[in-house]
Amino acid sequence: MLGAAALAALAPLLALDGESAPPSNSTAVAVISIVSIVFGYVLLAALWHFVFSAKARRRRGEKDPPA
Repeated sequence: MLGAAALAALAPLLALDGESAPPSNSTAVAVISIVSIVFGYVLLAALWHFVFSAKARRRRGEKDPPA
């Protein structure tokens, strides 16, 4: 609940690319940016692992694509 409130408070700062943030808040914007980039990579890795990997295809009963 507290995380959602913090995210809602920082959303305008991120939406404006940090332009509305005070100059001393650039570190917080940078940290949020790095966290969101890492989250995106983790999400892509999970998508590949659970949907596109050979193990996931075998689990669904599909054949592996030719090499």
